[in-house]
Amino acid sequence: MINPFGNGSTQNQNLNAFVFFSDCVFVNSLPEEPLEDHQRQGNKMDTNLVSREDYISNLPESIIETILTKLPLRDVVRTSVLSSKWRYTWTTLTELRFDDDCCISDTHHRALPEIGLVKFVNQFLLLHNGPITRFTLSSEYLERCPYVDQWLLFLSRKDVQELSFGLAETEWFKAPSCLFSCKKLISLELVRCELDPPLHFKGFPNLKRLNLQQVSIDPDAVETLISSCTLLESLTLSYFEGAKLTVRAPNLTYLMLEGYFQDICLENTPMLVVVSIAMYMAEAYQSSSCNFDKVLGGVPSIQRLTGHSYFTKYMSVGNTLGEIHPTYRQLKIIDLYQVSFDDMTEIMVILRLILSAPNLQTIQIEGSSWSTDPLDLDFWDKECPRDATFEQLKVVKLTQISGLPHEMRFIEFLLGNSPVLEVMDVTKNVYETDEYEDMFMKILAFERASDDVEFIFAEDQV
Repeated sequence: MINPFGNGSTQNQNLNAFVFFSDCVFVNSLPEEPLEDHQRQGNKMDTNLVSREDYISNLPESIIETILTKLPLRDVVRTSVLSSKWRYTWTTLTELRFDDDCCISDTHHRALPEIGLVKFVNQFLLLHNGPITRFTLSSEYLERCPYVDQWLLFLSRKDVQELSFGLAETEWFKAPSCLFSCKKLISLELVRCELDPPLHFKGFPNLKRLNLQQVSIDPDAVETLISSCTLLESLTLSYFEGAKLTVRAPNLTYLMLEGYFQDICLENTPMLVVVSIAMYMAEAYQSSSCNFDKVLGGVPSIQRLTGHSYFTKYMSVGNTLGEIHPTYRQLKIIDLYQVSFDDMTEIMVILRLILSAPNLQTIQIEGSSWSTDPLDLDFWDKECPRDATFEQLKVVKLTQISGLPHEMRFIEFLLGNSPVLEVMDVTKNVYETDEYEDMFMKILAFERASDDVEFIFAEDQV
C-alpha cells in the first residue's frame, strides 16, 4: 500500500501501525474503573454464549458494511476488536466523514483538537485500502495546513466522487491544483476556501452538484467553472460579493444564490425548476443593471421561486407590467421576503409574476412597509388587470402586514380573483400599534371569488 504522507513503509510496519492505532482509539472508550466481580462473571457467561455461536463474526459482509456506514469514524475503528472478521473491514469503507468528534480525547488533544484530528485523518488514510467514493471533512478547529493538500492529493488518486471540505473561519485554505484532477467528481462542496482553477482546466465532466460557500474566486472563473460542467444539475453559491454572474447551464434544475451580486443573468437554463435568490444591498451596487428579464427571462420550467432580502427591489429595475404572457406555466409556489408595498415598482414585480403563472397554487409574502402616505393608489383601478383570474391559487400567506393601503388593495385583488382559494393567512406586523382587529374586519368585508376560503388572522410575536 502506498503511503501518501511520506516514504513507503513495509507491510509489517503498516500492520503494526494498524494494530496500535485501533487499540489506542479503543482504549479511550473503556471504563475508567475496574469491573466488579459480578460484572466479570456476567462477561464470562456472555463469552461462553458467543463461543457457541458467534453472531457478530457470522454477519454477512453487506450487513457489516451497512453498520459501519452508520457509525462515526472513531467508533468504526473500535469495531476492529470485535472479531477477526471485523479486524480489517473498516479499512475498506468507501464513504468517510471526518469531523471534530474524531479527535482522540486525551488532555493534550482537548487543548489542541486540530492536532488530534490531523493525526486521526493521517492514520486512517494511511491504513485505508481501496476506493473512496465519498469524503467529507468538517471542522471548526482545523485551519489551513499542508496536510489538507496532501489529503486532497491522496483523494485525487482514489477516484473520489463526492467531496466536501469545510474548515475553520480564521484562515481559509487554498484549494491545491490536484483538486481539479478529480475527474470522477459528481458532487463538490467547498466552504471557506480560495479557489483558483488553472488556465488549462476544462471542467469536471461528471459533476452534477456544486456548492460553494464563502469561497474566494474570480467572477470570470466561476462563470467558466459553471459552464464547463455540462452535466451540472444543482448549483449553490453563498456569501458571494461583487460578482457579475452569468449562469449558463443547460441541465441545471436547482439554483441557490446568496450575496452582494452586482448583476445576475440566467442564460441557457431551460431546465431550472427551483430558484432561490437572496440579494443584499450595498452602496456600491446601487446602480446595478440586474433586472426582471435578466434573472427570470430564461427560466420557462421554473416551479418554485424564492426571493430574499432585496430581490424584488432588484427585479423592479426597468420593469413594467406591459403585455402579460403566460411565461411560467409550471410555476406553482412563490415565496418573497422583505417586500416593500410602499414601492409601486416592487408591487408590479409581484403582479407580473403571478399574472404570468396561470397554474400558481401558493403565494407567501413577507412585507416590509412603513409609509402611511400611499402613492399611486389609483393604480389598482386604472392599470391593474380586472379580468385576471387565478384558477389554481389555493393558499395565500402574508406576514409582517401593517394594513397599509397598497397591502389591503393587494389582498382585495387576490380575494376577488381566486375562485378556488382555500386559505388566506394574514399575520400583522408586531410593531404596528393599531388594533389588528380593525384590519382583519376590513379584509373580511372584501368581495371574494371563493366561497370556501378560510381566514387565518394572527398577530406576529417578537
